[in-house]
Amino acid sequence: MKLLDHLEEWLIALLMGAATLVIFVAVIHRYASGMAIPGLQDWLLRMNTSWAQELTIYMFVWMAKFGAAYGVRTGIHVGVDVLVNRLRTPMKRKFILFGLLAGATFTGIIAALGADFVYELSDTSSTSEVLELPIWIVYLAIPVGSALMCLRFLQVAWNFARGGELPVHDHAHVEGLVDDAAEGRS
Repeated sequence: MKLLDHLEEWLIALLMGAATLVIFVAVIHRYASGMAIPGLQDWLLRMNTSWAQELTIYMFVWMAKFGAAYGVRTGIHVGVDVLVNRLRTPMKRKFILFGLLAGATFTGIIAALGADFVYELSDTSSTSEVLELPIWIVYLAIPVGSALMCLRFLQVAWNFARGGELPVHDHAHVEGLVDDAAEGRS
């Protein structure tokens, strides 16, 4: 499973970088089109970048779905655990495991229903407004993101059942950055 360990980060970084590039090009195009430079202005005005906003919105939808899966894997996904944290250890463990499995069940159901919805859409000629992408590609974020989130819930539940530990996000920790003080160097 090492291949999937940082899948969400790579996908989010790729989508974020691409969205930034698309918007940058669209903004440069908009401002450069207003410059009265013969030839250049005519060429730029013939270009159409109206698709940039729609593409960026779709990229952010995909990022949100992958971000939710990342949140489950790293322990930063929103959870309502005030009552569970007040329970004694044996009951607390059961409720935590129940919550994780309920999350996996819910996201698994959403993934299955989303896949069915996308399959139904694939038989239509519906397209997005500006890009004219088949609309099922846009909605594919639902089953793919939900399936990944379900997988992450199951991974966290499995690790919790085996070792009793939940992922805890340390806001001060930056992965890949070596702390010289922790390694005894000054």
